[in-house]
Order: sequence, then C-alpha cells, then structure tokens
Amino acid sequence: MNWLRAGVLGANDGIISTAGLVVGVAGATAERTAILAAGVAGLVAGALSMAGGEYVSVSTQRDTELAALRLEERELREMPEAEERELAEIYQGKGLSPELAAQVARELTAKDALLAHAEAELQIDPDNLTSPWQAAWASFLSFAGGALIPLVAIALPPVDARVWTCIVAVVVGLVLTGFISARLGGARARRAVLRNVVVGVLAMVVTYFVGVLFGVTVG
Repeated sequence: MNWLRAGVLGANDGIISTAGLVVGVAGATAERTAILAAGVAGLVAGALSMAGGEYVSVSTQRDTELAALRLEERELREMPEAEERELAEIYQGKGLSPELAAQVARELTAKDALLAHAEAELQIDPDNLTSPWQAAWASFLSFAGGALIPLVAIALPPVDARVWTCIVAVVVGLVLTGFISARLGGARARRAVLRNVVVGVLAMVVTYFVGVLFGVTVG
C-alpha cells in the first residue's frame, strides 16, 4: 500500500505539473524544441524531487517507528507485568471482559510480547515497516510516467492542435489517477476524479495565459 500510494500520487503530480509547464511554454512560443526542453527538464527535476521528498518523509516515519519499537522493547524488559496489564486494558477497552482480556494478553505476551504490543498499542507491524527506497522509486517512476502524458501529447501534434491534444490527454490521465486513488483509499471515485480534473485543467489554463502574456511582452 505504501508504494501504491506513492505511485499514484507521483503519477498525478507528474501529469499536472508537467502539463502546466509545457502548456505555459506553448502559450509563449510555438518552438517545439523549447517546449520539449522545458518539459524534459520539468520531468527530470520533478521526478527527482518527488523521489527525494518521499525518501526523506518515509525515512522519518520509519525512524519514528523504530524508536517506538525500541522504547517498547525496553519497557517490556524492565516492567513486563505492567506492560501485560496495559495490553489487557487495551483489549478490555475494545470490548473484551476483564478475564478474557487478561487471558488474551497473557497468551500473546508468551508468544511474542513485542509483536503484541506493537500491533495493539502502536499500530505497527515490526515485520512490515515502511520502506523509504520503495516509496522513492515508486514516486520517481510514476512521476516520470505521468509526466510523459502531457509531454508526448503536446510535442507530437501540429502547432494548432497541440494545446487541445494535451488537455484531452491530461484529462484522461487525471480521470485514471483520480479513480485509482479513490479505490485505494476507499473513497467515492466521482469526487476524486472531479477534483483531479478541475485542478489539472485550472493549472493548464492559468499557465497557458501566463505563457501568452510572457510571450507577448517579450515579443
């Protein structure tokens, strides 16, 4: 789920940011080389930025999880009885009777005390910690893949059709990423798709007219 989340977010950012960039440049100039140069530079910079950001963010999360596990391990060594009572109270708070909660805590502690406390108290699976490299690669590749959609769509068609072809391609890409992100999060797909498309189109419209204004001013 960690790399899927990073992948979907990376693709979405790649589509929107690169679309805004290349459409803005297309508003300022019809030179295919300038548009491609800006788009490729945006793709590389954005993919590296996303990968670095995910790596730092997930590394921080992982460090926090490891620190919490080390603290729990120390508490289990120094005060095992108190920790077992704490575990029983957690299960009692979830609806078990005091007797059953104490039995569950005792049996789980005997089997694997750290795992029992990590899952019940910290909501951490020690055997499945978040991977910063996995998230970084997922973000890098998905951003680059998403960025290729507007880049290819604006580079290949004739000058008169560039912007509209890019808009159509971006809308299709945003519909897909919005739908996938909604499914992953268990949310309503229509709202996620609409939000994605509105933000993407707004970004392209604004950057296009900024490009037109800049092109007119410089020209």
